[in-house]
Amino acid sequence: MSIIRKKERQIPALNTSSLPDLIFTVLFFFMIVTHMRSVPVKVAYEAPKGTELAKLAKTSTTTYIFVGRPLSVHPQQGGKDTIVIQVDERLMSIPQLTDYLVKKREQMTPDELEQMTVSLKADRHVPMGMINDVKQALRKAHALKIHYSATPERDGEL
Repeated sequence: MSIIRKKERQIPALNTSSLPDLIFTVLFFFMIVTHMRSVPVKVAYEAPKGTELAKLAKTSTTTYIFVGRPLSVHPQQGGKDTIVIQVDERLMSIPQLTDYLVKKREQMTPDELEQMTVSLKADRHVPMGMINDVKQALRKAHALKIHYSATPERDGEL
């Protein structure tokens, strides 16, 4: 009689050679679709409504300016009816805004200067005189491309 030996069967090892490609693909996907807000907004902001709206094409050379009432009232800022201007993470006055934008322009390359855009996000209840003051400060700083932010207006709504 012959003895039949049974071979012990083992589970083959898992092929992980394509795993790094898969991980990097998923990582790039999340990097592309995730929008990170880098600047905390310190200004109460309710966008006005508009009908002819367009998105900004390139946001890397865009400076965002928020104009409105402060979210938290500090004794230095006056009362709750005070209008403040926020650029990046700083609250500033009109002359400070001009100086800030002049310094920012000096740090840009000539190609970036051509594409420099200012996105003005003003609260709908801010007086137009304040908006004109901000526009004059932008003009003094030679920041002439201004994008006004608004939300879409629905039909039948005023």
